[in-house]
Amino acid sequence: MARGDREQAGAAGRYLEAAFYLEHEGEEVRPGKLAEWLGVSPPSASEALRRLQRDGLASIDATHRVRLTALGEQVASDIVRRHRVLEVWLTEVLGFDWVTADHEAHQLAAAISDTVLERLHHRLGGPTTCPHGNVIPGSAAPARALAPLSSLEVGRTARIARISELAEHEAPSLLTFLYDAGLVPGQLVEVVTSLGVGGVLELRIVGGASVHLSAEVAAALWVEAPGLVAELS
Repeated sequence: MARGDREQAGAAGRYLEAAFYLEHEGEEVRPGKLAEWLGVSPPSASEALRRLQRDGLASIDATHRVRLTALGEQVASDIVRRHRVLEVWLTEVLGFDWVTADHEAHQLAAAISDTVLERLHHRLGGPTTCPHGNVIPGSAAPARALAPLSSLEVGRTARIARISELAEHEAPSLLTFLYDAGLVPGQLVEVVTSLGVGGVLELRIVGGASVHLSAEVAAALWVEAPGLVAELS
């Protein structure tokens, strides 16, 4: 996206980015949810959404459901791509932890040019996902059949694929916990015990220690496991 287009997005970028995350996590995007996500008042969110609608970046139907237009999706994808590429650079090259990288990526994303971003992406080897396993828009990421870790039966082994953006946002400390525990994309884990709904899930990190997770945290981790998605569908 050209610099002028990014500047035109301006403050709208925060709303577009939030709507992108919610939509791509399968959530219905509504004014109240956006206000909660961004920490603003409902009237402020409604006014911002009217501007997005005026500028052709979003539409709002009679039920107040918000949808990004093709242009809005393009602008939002550019914002998310910048953030995720920068997170890869900040963690893999500069050695920042996940939480710091997330914060710094927010600071840098608007300033970096398309030319520098694409050169950086190339120098990083063309990564297709961010450090948390979420797809970088515009990358040729392979199709993945994923299911929440909470759906695994006792004795099942699976590879962590990604961490929900919603969980990241709603509980920032979750990133620190998962990073420190070694529950990162690519890690194999085995479900040792489960105490059922509302209980605690015990995992064994293959080649490492055991860790206990609440049902909410387990639902925020998505895994790849042969045949699992077919069984759940």
